[in-house]
Amino acid sequence: MPPRARHILFPFICALIALLAGLWLGGHPRVLPDGVRTAFVEEERALRAEVIHEIENDFIREVDVDRLQDASLKGMISSLDDRFSHYFSPREAQRFQQSVEGRFEGVGMRIEEVRQGLQVVSVFDGSPAKRAGIRQGAIVTAVDGRSIAGESAEIATARIKGPPGTSVQLTLIEPSRKGRRTVRVERERIEVPTVETKLETVGGKKLGVAALVTFSSGAHGELRTAIERLRARGAQGIVFDLRGNGGGLLQEAVLVSSLFIEDGVVVSTDGRNREQRTFTAEGDALDGRLPVTVLVDGGSASASEIVAGALRDRKRATLVGTKTFGKGVFQEIEPLSNGGALDLTVGRYYLPSGENISDRGITPKVPARDDPRTARDEALPVALKTLAGAAR
Repeated sequence: MPPRARHILFPFICALIALLAGLWLGGHPRVLPDGVRTAFVEEERALRAEVIHEIENDFIREVDVDRLQDASLKGMISSLDDRFSHYFSPREAQRFQQSVEGRFEGVGMRIEEVRQGLQVVSVFDGSPAKRAGIRQGAIVTAVDGRSIAGESAEIATARIKGPPGTSVQLTLIEPSRKGRRTVRVERERIEVPTVETKLETVGGKKLGVAALVTFSSGAHGELRTAIERLRARGAQGIVFDLRGNGGGLLQEAVLVSSLFIEDGVVVSTDGRNREQRTFTAEGDALDGRLPVTVLVDGGSASASEIVAGALRDRKRATLVGTKTFGKGVFQEIEPLSNGGALDLTVGRYYLPSGENISDRGITPKVPARDDPRTARDEALPVALKTLAGAAR
C-alpha cells in the first residue's frame, strides 16, 4: 500500500479498533444480546465498506482494494499485541500450508527469527540459495526492498516463497562481509528434507545423529525410519538435533516424543475457551535402553521445546546446547471466507513437570554453542561426547 494510503486509512482503522475495544471492560468481554451483537457486526461491516469505498474513489492515487482489506485485518490482529497471532492473506495462507505439509516453493533455506529479520540456520544442498552463495549465519533484513525487521518468521518467509520460475531480491548481512549485499534468487519447488542423518565414531563407539528439520505431517514416521537405519548400521546412541527447528504440528510433537517415551504424559494444554487436555505417549517406542542426547539452541521453539522438555522431564534424554526460544503458547488455524486464514494464539502448554516456558525457554544441562562464523560445528562434538559417556 502506498505510504499516503496508510496515512489516510489509519484514523479509520483506529476508530474501528476502538469500536471493537469498546466491547471489553477490565479485560473481560461484555456479553451482548444477540440482536445487539448482530447490529454491531453489521455496523462494523458497513463502516469497513465505507472506508474502503472512499479510499478507492477519492484517494489521490489508485490503490489495490485487496491490499486495503488485508491491511485492515492485519491491523486488527496486531492490536492484540501478540507476536504469535497473525492474519494470513490468501497467498500467505497457501505458503503456510505448504510448509506444514513439508513442501514449498522458495529458495531452500532453514531460518530462525531474530531482531533484524531472519537468520539462516542452514542452506539445502543444490538449492537456489546455495547457488547464490548464501551461507549459514547470514541475516536476511529485507525482501524485495522491504524491511522484515520485527515481522514474524511466518509472515517474512511467506514473502520469500513464491511460484517456481519467479525471483526474489534478498538483502543480507553476512558475518564474512562488511556492510550489506543484495542478491536476486530464482525460486524453485523445494522438497524439505525432514530428517538428516549421519554416523559418527567417538571413543570407539558408533553414534547416530538425527536432525529433524520441522514437525510437519508425517515427521515422526520419517524420524523412526531414520533412527532404525542408524541402529542397523551399529549406532549405540542417538544425538537428536533440534537446533533451528521452529516447531510445527502439536500432534507430531506428541508422536515424536512417543518414539522415546513408551507411556505417560508428554504435554498438557489449556486456554481461556479451551478445556484442559493432557496428551500422553502413544506407545510402540524405540528401545528404552538406547541413550539419547537432545541438541537445542535459541531457534528450537514450540514443538521442539515440547519434545525436549518431555524427554528431559521424563528422564529419557540429556539436553545439550543453549537456551531454547521460550514459546509456551500454541495457535490454531481458522480458515477464512476470502481464502486467507487466522493464526490465533488460543492457549498455553505445560511440560510434564507442569512448567510453562513462555519467555524463559529451557536451559540445557550441558552448555554448548555453535559459532555460525566458522565452518565447523562446535556444539555437536559436545553432544556426541556427552552421549558417548552414556552409551554402552
